[in-house]
Amino acid sequence: MSLAKVMAHCGGSPAEALRYLAAAVAQAPHDPEPYAQIAELREQHPAEIARLVARPDTLPTLLADAYLLYLDGDMDRAALAMGALTGQSPYVAWAGAPWFGSGRFLGTVGAPALADATMCLLDFGHELDSDDMRERLAPWFAAIDAVTAREPLPEAMARMAVLLRECGLPGESLALCDRADAAGRVVLTEVVRAGTHRARGDRRAAAAAFERALTLDPGNWSVLLELANLAAEEDDFAAAAGFAGRGEALAPPAEVTVRAAAAAYRARSTGSVADLDAFVELAPLMPNPRYRTVLAARAAGGEGLPPDRAAAARAVG
Repeated sequence: MSLAKVMAHCGGSPAEALRYLAAAVAQAPHDPEPYAQIAELREQHPAEIARLVARPDTLPTLLADAYLLYLDGDMDRAALAMGALTGQSPYVAWAGAPWFGSGRFLGTVGAPALADATMCLLDFGHELDSDDMRERLAPWFAAIDAVTAREPLPEAMARMAVLLRECGLPGESLALCDRADAAGRVVLTEVVRAGTHRARGDRRAAAAAFERALTLDPGNWSVLLELANLAAEEDDFAAAAGFAGRGEALAPPAEVTVRAAAAAYRARSTGSVADLDAFVELAPLMPNPRYRTVLAARAAGGEGLPPDRAAAARAVG
């Protein structure tokens, strides 16, 4: 804190001051003093701070951006900034900031914005399922409870339920999905619920949720692809081919993934060389390399396929 004040007051750098303030917050996220110093820093160097937070691309500038947006009353953008900050560095309890748990913030931030912010926590690939991580992210769970009680929007609630699942709270995730259903049934809630059941290893419950999603949106090809994958996990490749084929018929021609899956599952279930060759042609265009590898192994496992063709299918994975 002392170094931050020196940097700010004695001809030093506001950017360096923010760096020291961020370090102080990281050591004690609940301490209000660093936030007061951020506000004071803006009063003293308004142009420089505005320039720094205009493109927040470091933890100190994200921290300052989140708090200053809160001070300015822009709660939705403050939530997004906190989501980006926490997502990049979830090993600090940034959301323990006094302002994030305040009535002013929780009583104003919109549910869609908070849902977007929770998605930011998942963008950086960090493992969130641990006791330590749940403790650090507890303010986010409290915010979800408060905001969804005030503004129960089904799609926003479903997206927030994804964070709960990824944090190892499947029961809480499913409970939030149930609350979302009470506010209004939407496809996304069933898709999130299915993902949670799947994560728990309950494929039957996951399939039932996807089937309910189809009753809400019969033309949803991506749900049909999920059902195809579930069937394939049960080694029912005929059913997988059926679901994927239905999805292929509904999807736009540019959707390569569902076309590749349909070809792969037909090749596996019927031993069709033509479908295997179609998969080999489509596979390099798939945007998800991990799923491509899974499909390649499944397609190549069909009975009676020529060894050279099966080898070609495995090679594209």
